[in-house]
Amino acid sequence: MPQIRIALAQVNPTVGALEANADLVVRMTKHVAAQHAHLVAFPEMMLTGYPVEDLALRASFVDASRAALEKLAVRLDAEGLGATAVVVGYLGRDDATAQQYQLGRPKGSPQNAVAVLYGGRVVARQAKHHLPNYGVFDEARYFVPGDHLGVFRLHGVDVALAICEDIWQDGGPVSVAREARAGLLLVVNGSPYERNKDDTRLDLARRRAADAQATLAYVNMVGGQDELVFDGDSLVVRPDGELLARAPQFEEGCLVVDLQLPEAVAPAPGPWGMTQERVAGFAVHRTTLTTAPLPAYTPDPGALAPRLSDLAEVYAAIVTGLRDYVRKNGFSSVVLGLSGGIDSALVAAVAVDALGAENVHGVSMPSSYSSEHSKSDAQELAQRTGLKFRTIPIAPMVRAFLDNIELTGLAEENLQARVRGMTLMGLSNQEGHLVLATGNKTELAVGYSTIYGDAVGGYAPIKDVPKTLTWELARWRNAAAAERGETPPIPQGSIDKPPSAELRPGQLDSDSLPDYPLLDDVLYRHLEQDLGATELQAAGFDADLVAKVLRMVDTAEYKRRQYPPGPKITIRNFGRDRRVPITSAWREAAREGSAPADAPKADVPAAGPAASEPAAAESTPAQPGPVDPPAAERTARDLPPPPPPH
Repeated sequence: MPQIRIALAQVNPTVGALEANADLVVRMTKHVAAQHAHLVAFPEMMLTGYPVEDLALRASFVDASRAALEKLAVRLDAEGLGATAVVVGYLGRDDATAQQYQLGRPKGSPQNAVAVLYGGRVVARQAKHHLPNYGVFDEARYFVPGDHLGVFRLHGVDVALAICEDIWQDGGPVSVAREARAGLLLVVNGSPYERNKDDTRLDLARRRAADAQATLAYVNMVGGQDELVFDGDSLVVRPDGELLARAPQFEEGCLVVDLQLPEAVAPAPGPWGMTQERVAGFAVHRTTLTTAPLPAYTPDPGALAPRLSDLAEVYAAIVTGLRDYVRKNGFSSVVLGLSGGIDSALVAAVAVDALGAENVHGVSMPSSYSSEHSKSDAQELAQRTGLKFRTIPIAPMVRAFLDNIELTGLAEENLQARVRGMTLMGLSNQEGHLVLATGNKTELAVGYSTIYGDAVGGYAPIKDVPKTLTWELARWRNAAAAERGETPPIPQGSIDKPPSAELRPGQLDSDSLPDYPLLDDVLYRHLEQDLGATELQAAGFDADLVAKVLRMVDTAEYKRRQYPPGPKITIRNFGRDRRVPITSAWREAAREGSAPADAPKADVPAAGPAASEPAAAESTPAQPGPVDPPAAERTARDLPPPPPPH
């Protein structure tokens, strides 16, 4: 059978940086050409970055993308790379309908497209057929679908092309790859990370390879773009499901693989020719680059990168998201408040890992209610990580406010958080740092934060991390450091202390909220599994608890809309994934009668980091309105085991 060496370029483009992205294509093509690769594939919309959102609707941006593609083809050939086939994603256009106005079709008919560059020319183009319009995706808003499968012949092998969603959905171009007798199905992707997605991705690749009876090569981008993170995880599987090669997660690089593939037998045009036909009712466009198989050579085995553990994967996603948000938006340093609690401690550790300790500025802002251990834990964190640290007491600033406006109770408590927020924003303006918000997903869900206080900032690294997961990540990060012989970054006191905002004497989070393991369990089922009050009660949760939590979620929407962006790690984040009205009179209430019999059951949290030890928090009570009364007690009856990690 013919041999071919392919390279999957798992790289990190920047949205809108067409020249820099083209430079990256050239640089990586040189790298793999030196390794004698015959074909190199880059991710979905490589030239423009992804997702481009409403930039796709600007004709000027589409024109620039198409011009950059043509220029790139010429440049590759001029730099001696014309004999390497380059598959690259870009923003294209359906010229046949671009000037036709039709209600519901994106203006200008932009397309999410892929091209094959060879010999100084753009020799083939194909547009994405299936346009995802769920979760974080709005592609029906931005693109018109493609209508054909592209197959190009290279060194005696027929290579079929697909773009991301085209393998996630049945039908379309992938469905005829087998009938088109392709030897390799090459899929370019911009597939965002979410927890445990890599297992689903591999299963999908195996299924599609079996369907096509072709080896499947899957290349994915890596890096952060606003609230999305791309984890790479590029891979190659045989039709029988054997995993031949797999790239590391969250690392840039090229996965180079030698393949033996079936010899092309379908009728095809001569070199540089293109023909069109219909296969099983779908259009197939064939292009020939070269026909003769390569001389036999000794293949190198593909590399199988080890998989990250669950917590290592989540932590890497957060680090990647923060690093790229800072770098791609032109910042060089960050500043955050250090309260001594678990949330700010975890964010500080992430920031140091992402940016280097010299670029992280931590500020302790004690009030008259701050405990000595909170102040000492903040200082210990700075010593452990090496970040730049300063202390700015806020009591005099709070007193100045109270001397001029009478505030008591919750208003006085929230004033402390707002003074801290103003302090951080002042340092940001003065010194040029990006402010990091330190709130977690649980706090955002129930509104347990102060708007214009601890909610200020430009980026929120743990915005999509439930409270119980913050403890798990902190313990994992400390254990990983210990295994490497390094100093664990997070003080044990920050992990062990009971959670408190410390805005009044003796305050604890449990004064206002259910215990965090229980609260996170309810929130996971409600937010990510869409269970309503009836289903939650049928799953074993106390009715008063369900009513309380769902009411808090509903009334906090206006605050979440004003919260900074942060990296998505769960199935459904607050942001692109979840869109509910701010102004809404609807409130969840249990329906009469029983819930469906298959409703997931509630659980007593399993013994573990988040359940067996006291924990720490650093948020301020929800506003407007009074602080809720103490949490309802959990029902006493025995409940089944917990759901899978969320």
